[in-house]
Amino acid sequence: MADSLTRDDVTQIAHLARLALSDAEIEGLRTELSAILTHMDALGAVDVDGVEPMTHPVPIEHPLRPDHIEPSLEAEIALAGSHAHTDGCFQVPHIIKTATSATAQEK
Repeated sequence: MADSLTRDDVTQIAHLARLALSDAEIEGLRTELSAILTHMDALGAVDVDGVEPMTHPVPIEHPLRPDHIEPSLEAEIALAGSHAHTDGCFQVPHIIKTATSATAQEK
């Protein structure tokens, strides 16, 4: 698989990642990505039958604290330090423009 990586492959990956690369960077990344894929092929060839999956190489205990119900913060106190609020909610600027948010801003 690693031998089949071409400049066009790297250019496509860069496009998907929204990266502008020079010709030298494309060639350098082609070499590095090919080495990574060669290593992944070697790892894929390892026989792992009977090996239990693990999340950490050594056992770790995560003690949990008791879960106690406590009263929540009153809305007035929570909103007291906010820059803007409306109807008991924090008011924040739109970061994704949609037809709904554009209509709401026009009102």
